[in-house]
Amino acid sequence: MATRSRSAKRSANEPKSDPAVSYNDFKEYEGQRYTGMKIGRSHKWYYDNGEWREKKITPDLWQIGYAVTKRRAGRAPEGSGVPVGTEYHWYIVAHQNTTKRSANDYTTSLSGLKFKIAFKRAGVEKWSATPKTQRKRMIMFLESVIADLEKQNHSEADVLTERAKRAPSGRRKGLAARPMVKRATRRRRAARRAPRQRHARRATRVQHDRRSSL
Repeated sequence: MATRSRSAKRSANEPKSDPAVSYNDFKEYEGQRYTGMKIGRSHKWYYDNGEWREKKITPDLWQIGYAVTKRRAGRAPEGSGVPVGTEYHWYIVAHQNTTKRSANDYTTSLSGLKFKIAFKRAGVEKWSATPKTQRKRMIMFLESVIADLEKQNHSEADVLTERAKRAPSGRRKGLAARPMVKRATRRRRAARRAPRQRHARRATRVQHDRRSSL
């Protein structure tokens, strides 16, 4: 009991990490070093009334543009984050789901992924990556999204294949039973036709005999 109370006192007395320091510390994720917010943490923002513009390019393709000021839901820890004036270039792939409520109103929700393509430090004119490198990073990001979609398709196809493998056992019995039913039906029809065919043959013979006697 004494050891527990001592450890509890130590943890309580230990100084908490400074958010500004922890934000700027180097971290590692899958062999990649980075600074900034830790993996797994999240932000919450409120967006002002922005302007969304869209132009129809093809029956299914639209060009969009959106400009708005976003505001943090809470307050950033003192001294954390990048300097004011820092710029970022993000590339977004997302689902937009809308529901028409009236002639002029829609509800809309957006969910997806955004990938950091480049950034520009405050007071610096050049971006962290050239336009060519930024395009390469966009291609890499899109290829990873495509790979994930293909995995989902393959997994769904595997599920359907497993279901198909299980289902045919009952279907095959049904398919095997159908030819037997068809054969029995054919036999009954043939049995019905046999007397008629015999009678027709006899009548033909009688007529032939009569003609030959004349």
